[in-house]
Amino acid sequence: MNGGNSSKGGEIHVLVDHLFRHKAGQLVASLTRLFGPENLHLAEDVVQETLLKALRQWPYYGIPENPGGWLFRVAKNQALDLLRREKRLQEKLSLISTENRKDEYFDTWLIEDGPFKDDQLTLIFICCHPIIKRESRVALALKTVGGFSVSEIARAFLLKEKTVAQRLVRAKRKIKENKIPFVFPRNEDMPRRLKAVLEVIYLLFNEGYSATTGDSLVRRDLCEEAIRLASLLAEHPVGDQPEVHALLALMHFQNSRSEARVDTVGNLLLLSQQDRSKWDRNSLESGFAHLDRAGKGDSLSQYHLMAGIAACHASAESFETTNWEDILYYYNHLSQINHSPVLALNRIVAVGMMDGPEAALDLMDKLNGVEELQNYYLLPATAGDLLMRIGKTEKARRQFVKALSLASNNTEKRFLKNRIKSCSG
Repeated sequence: MNGGNSSKGGEIHVLVDHLFRHKAGQLVASLTRLFGPENLHLAEDVVQETLLKALRQWPYYGIPENPGGWLFRVAKNQALDLLRREKRLQEKLSLISTENRKDEYFDTWLIEDGPFKDDQLTLIFICCHPIIKRESRVALALKTVGGFSVSEIARAFLLKEKTVAQRLVRAKRKIKENKIPFVFPRNEDMPRRLKAVLEVIYLLFNEGYSATTGDSLVRRDLCEEAIRLASLLAEHPVGDQPEVHALLALMHFQNSRSEARVDTVGNLLLLSQQDRSKWDRNSLESGFAHLDRAGKGDSLSQYHLMAGIAACHASAESFETTNWEDILYYYNHLSQINHSPVLALNRIVAVGMMDGPEAALDLMDKLNGVEELQNYYLLPATAGDLLMRIGKTEKARRQFVKALSLASNNTEKRFLKNRIKSCSG
């Protein structure tokens, strides 16, 4: 009996976790539209509490026929109760009454008006309002719309968790104090916010493509959501920009390799080890189509250059035929407009393929003292790989051990453990 209940509880926990990853951002966005951006923190809190309530109630009462609709109704009613206590409900009643009839259809939470018909994309633009500091905009959007934890955001930005938490508090305070409305920006305001919005979408994709924590290397739901949001943006006349299509090209190229990045038992495979016949042809075709549209304007963004690098890999028949000369050319231009230490590390990998591991190791010295990379496991992992290539296995082993101490994803940890074993002969 207990075993059956335990099994059922486990299944429900998996379902709720799935709904959290797929629907939490949509729930927060829709509740924010309903109750106003000044209640963004309230929306986040009630969504978290509702998911916990599902874990407590569903094992005893069964899973609702429409789990997503149940979550929305319970979260909305809890928010209403809290607002009643604070005596701020009256001004919301007329708006709320129009939403009641939609509850049973709220699996998708599409808004009926607005250029994108998507609450999440609208909320991203609110989070990227010019009044909010740039370093806080992306963090806020990832937290509220993407469902990222503070630790995941900290890793994405190579920051301390305390710093991220403080930025989130300040950003929410700005929204509340300035009464930023839940409306899509006017066309003339779009360019000012577009850069931050694209950064949010790409970081959302990156977390899906190389998950910070957990057992799986890839979180397909986040990759697909990032592509969906960017596609919605590209469909709008104001969002139909070369930079948006360049980002879509980049994400499609990278997403095409998802299935080939691990073997049948879940071990990470390097680009040189991947079976290219498993690369998704539809994603590759979409990537080249968007890359073509990205080239129709006069602008050259970082996404154009990164998409160019991804296209070099996508068009190579094998790892051995990869055009590293073009890839290094793109990295050289990219380093002039984006001074990210992570991109600098990626450029060093290309140098190692073009000019040899010794030349790349000489450049590594410049990055060893960069504060943002001190907790980034790929810094010592890259050094270890370069050292292995020149036969310095003991030094390589020490670098892989250091990388293992910094890695959080279980797939990456297994890969590093295997690299350490390979150094021991």
